[in-house]
Amino acid sequence: MLIGAHVSTSGGLVKAWERAAEMGCDAMQIFNQSPRMWRPTQYKDNDIAEFRARMADGPIKSVVIHAVYLINAASKEPDIREKSLTSLAHALRVGDAIGADGVVFHPGSTVGEAHEEALERVGDAIRHVLGESEECPLLLEDTAGAGNTLGRDFGELAKLLELGGGDDRLGICLDCCHLYASGYDIRTADKLAGVVDEAFKTLGRKRIQCLHVNDSQTPLGSNRDRHALLPDGELGTRGLSAFLSEPRFEKLPALLEGGQGQGANGEQIAIARDLRKKGVAARKRRKAA
Repeated sequence: MLIGAHVSTSGGLVKAWERAAEMGCDAMQIFNQSPRMWRPTQYKDNDIAEFRARMADGPIKSVVIHAVYLINAASKEPDIREKSLTSLAHALRVGDAIGADGVVFHPGSTVGEAHEEALERVGDAIRHVLGESEECPLLLEDTAGAGNTLGRDFGELAKLLELGGGDDRLGICLDCCHLYASGYDIRTADKLAGVVDEAFKTLGRKRIQCLHVNDSQTPLGSNRDRHALLPDGELGTRGLSAFLSEPRFEKLPALLEGGQGQGANGEQIAIARDLRKKGVAARKRRKAA
């Protein structure tokens, strides 16, 4: 498992890599542009070249882009839809340029519109942005289920993959906080195994390509996206140890995003590694018993 974190791109891609390396990351996640603005960031060719050189010969083995939260691929409002598709396509093209393992995005919200029609609009958006880029995978993130957000369960994510054309470039990013908040109980290794079985059956094993590792401030089925720092939330040591040691998640980027107003840092990376170690040891003890 490639444990890492979301890091700032202030100062450019190489500066972001340096931040991740200093934290001891095996993987890193970045925004392709300011998360508070529609204006795309145009990275310089020399910055991209140096970033790729460091990725090819350094401790960080995976980079993932998180599309900005302003995007709503389900919107039918022309201005929002145009800006959303432009931003998401730009994220994929940046992913192509830097060799990213995927662009993670939240499918969007119905904003009170008809549910099925909103799903279809997301499918149309997915096909459009894939056509505007070359190779970078597009990873739909499961959501906590607040309000009218889409992608709150495996069945809905599977429907979005289908409506998006089922392209080989499509995948899923599973966030353990979102899973828990949307009603999937993953607080023990056995319960998590059942949830992973369901995800693989519904979505396909190869579709699961990225993980977000966040504890939850809110209880099971709350439908509220409130991250807690590891392991201070509802998942706690047991749940996070199980998630970080799930054998079928091996080799995936497992990215911390922080919580409670604080971003991920080196201390949180160290805690995640310790939690994984405890989870692996617990699994070995159970197997030997």
